[in-house]
Amino acid sequence: MDIARYNQKEINLLYYPREHYQTLYEASLRGEVSCINCGEQVRLYLGIQKKPYLYHTLQKETYECDAAAHARKQEKKQELVAIGTQYVEQNGFRIPKERSISEEQTFSSLWKDSQPIKSIPEFQERTEIESYSILNEENFPLDSAQYEAVTHIDGPLLILAGAGSGKTRVLTARTAYMIHERKIDAKSIMLVTFTTKAAQEMKERLQRFSTLSAKELKSLVVGTFHSIFYKMLLHHDSERWSPNSLLKYEWQMDRILKEAGAEIGIDEKEFAYDQALQQISYWKNTLTDESTIIPSSPWEDKALYLYRRYEQLKQERKLFDFDDMLYGCYELLQNNEELLQRYQNRFHYFLIDEFQDINKVQYEIMKMLSNHTNNICVVGDDDQSIYAFRGSDPSFILNFDNDYKDAAIVTLNQNYRSSHSIVTTANKVIRINKNRRAKKMKAQFHSYSLPSFFFPYDEEEEATMIVTDLKERIENGANPSDFAVLYRTHSAARAMFERLSQSHLPFIMEKDSESFYQRRIVRSMLAYLRLSLNEDDVKAMNDLIVSLFLKQSVLQDLKAISILEDCSLVQALTKLKNIHPFQQKKLQKIVPLFKTLKDASPLVAIGIIEKEMGFSDFIKKRGSEGNTMEKGSDDIRDLKVAAKKFTTVLAFISHADHMIAMNEEMKKLSKTYDNAIQLLTIHRSKGLEYKHVYVLGAVDGCLPHDYSLEAYRDGNSAPLEEERRLTYVAMTRAKESLNVSVPQTRRGRTAYPSRFIKPLF
Repeated sequence: MDIARYNQKEINLLYYPREHYQTLYEASLRGEVSCINCGEQVRLYLGIQKKPYLYHTLQKETYECDAAAHARKQEKKQELVAIGTQYVEQNGFRIPKERSISEEQTFSSLWKDSQPIKSIPEFQERTEIESYSILNEENFPLDSAQYEAVTHIDGPLLILAGAGSGKTRVLTARTAYMIHERKIDAKSIMLVTFTTKAAQEMKERLQRFSTLSAKELKSLVVGTFHSIFYKMLLHHDSERWSPNSLLKYEWQMDRILKEAGAEIGIDEKEFAYDQALQQISYWKNTLTDESTIIPSSPWEDKALYLYRRYEQLKQERKLFDFDDMLYGCYELLQNNEELLQRYQNRFHYFLIDEFQDINKVQYEIMKMLSNHTNNICVVGDDDQSIYAFRGSDPSFILNFDNDYKDAAIVTLNQNYRSSHSIVTTANKVIRINKNRRAKKMKAQFHSYSLPSFFFPYDEEEEATMIVTDLKERIENGANPSDFAVLYRTHSAARAMFERLSQSHLPFIMEKDSESFYQRRIVRSMLAYLRLSLNEDDVKAMNDLIVSLFLKQSVLQDLKAISILEDCSLVQALTKLKNIHPFQQKKLQKIVPLFKTLKDASPLVAIGIIEKEMGFSDFIKKRGSEGNTMEKGSDDIRDLKVAAKKFTTVLAFISHADHMIAMNEEMKKLSKTYDNAIQLLTIHRSKGLEYKHVYVLGAVDGCLPHDYSLEAYRDGNSAPLEEERRLTYVAMTRAKESLNVSVPQTRRGRTAYPSRFIKPLF
């Protein structure tokens, strides 16, 4: 039914404001929405598969209630017709009397049904693909392209392995074929992967070949770039590259970087050190000499200083990080011709997995090692190159046959993972990219579930609709581990995490994901709200100080003043002496405003903090606005979306604290869950597959990301093409069903469907 009673008023879904559906939904969960006929509790359904409707929470016969709701709906229609026929004469014109625009709205203008992708060609049942086998291994059948890739051994070979095309099978079968059929010494083969997990999977699959002996498998060199290159360094200079000197953890590198920053007064609460570490890694992996770097912003100028000083401090302390394993090996082989020849005498055949993700330093090392034979086989898909931020460059796979003139190219274009409609949809998205090798993937099976687009009002409703859909599918027999929810950035998962936390469905997130409420800018904003509730909150004051452009040492002064003057920490701000007069004047102005915050709604309070207490100035001057990927102002907009459903500051802060605690708990539980819904970024999903996939936020500014749109407007199309590849990767994780969310608003503003998917519906 469409009619119910809420807040002592009758509400009708046909005319209820669209932006309030989520509020009504949550009110119905609290038992605040009732049937107009029997008075019992009803709930609002918000899902993907059906239009919103109200239903009784108790199992009962609802015929009379439905009839009453229908009768009331008819009465409402007649009222509107009557209103519409009432006119008044004014200046010779007949004008409708007391006619409300909102009353004229219809359901169709408020709610947009989910839409399946259009123009999917009919699936053509394929004649059975010719199957080949090697080494009489019937358990490892190969199609014709796979067989060609496996048996073409000598000379450079590029295997273009599209999504779901069985590249791991090809690599392992090729290795087995080389050793057993071609009698190539296993010791002369180097098989390189990008992750330890992939290397382990290669080894496990090779063990399944009955014709390969344990001795041969043991002598085969299989590992990641880092593991193989590090062994080379360790072998030739064990003292310099001792494992005890390795900076294993990010916090160790972060500590050295902050030490360097402190030398020139860069406060750790004012600067994105994590982004600086990423930038330094990019410079090293692209062999960018520090002397050639021209900073393009004040932030990058500081990052360059930190780069130089970071390297100096490591050298002085005889430490190294993971990037040094690559760069150190490059220098070792570049400067020692005799050593290079020794490795060339040892290794004659090279196989490289995920070649689209290779960076310059990795490419140059492999080129040096293999240039005596050119027996280099690379496997990858340029359409899945998504790691430019860490130096990966698709030009290496795109230009492979330019660097190796006699290179053979084999394309694996059969997708064994995803249904026909999903493969077709992904093909339509990626074919628009100009900087790619033309290929068209073909599916092996058909599913009646077409990829669909659904249209929530905002991020909150998006999460509710997905959780409703998850519950329905799991109740109908699906396993939680069949599902993945993918998103562009960590902050985009905030509402999804919160809704799943309240749903009692098992789910896991990436281990290193921080709570949205602990992000640097969000934490500073929340500090104002916390201090409005408790003016002596030391931790909150510590988070607040930086946004007031005060030094961290001021906290000790405030503690002393609060004791000596018998006042709160907030009141002590007005009594600070060793600060500039303009700062004193500002503090005198904003301190009285703290008392007004706790009595305002969270949304209003955030507005006061921004405009009247100067937080927007902090965002512009000291926030992360110079960072192309994550802007402080975006975090505040996300915070406003989260805050709007709370009526008191206390309730909002309690919610934030609960979510922070839940995030920590989920990190601990992630190891114990083996049947859980997966929440992860699209980047982390690469190489994985799930029966059912949801993609969040397919709107311009999210997917594609804002920074790529800005680059495109400046004439650089490369970031936008990578964002399209990212969308392609997200879609091709799905095996049976794909649901893409297209919110009508994002971060409180009107959103527009992603240019990548708009032509599809």
